[in-house]
Amino acid sequence: QVQLVESGGGLVQPGGSLRLSCAASGFTFSTNTMRWYRQAPGTERELVASISYIGGTTNYADSVKGRFTISRDNAKNTVYLQMNSLKPEDTAVYYCNVFVYVRDYWGQGTQVTVSS
Repeated sequence: QVQLVESGGGLVQPGGSLRLSCAASGFTFSTNTMRWYRQAPGTERELVASISYIGGTTNYADSVKGRFTISRDNAKNTVYLQMNSLKPEDTAVYYCNVFVYVRDYWGQGTQVTVSS
């Protein structure tokens, strides 16, 4: 079965950095686009970044452009989200996502809190 397991969240001060990881299994990782979403309390889940399976074409939400970088290691079946210059408004639960076998799959999420 498809499994996505996120890690790397935590508490960080404004201006700090974190790197999230998502270990994937149960599908052919190298042939699927991977995405990171986030959801803050009382808000809808929003797409943060995506990376295609070939060529690593990336896309970002305007709110994180220039600060976040998505990458993937197909040999390790892992997708990453490097987050720099973090702001309090980046506080949210971050989810890894893949659309495969005609449906969306989600990880359990990892909490990121940006606060002094």
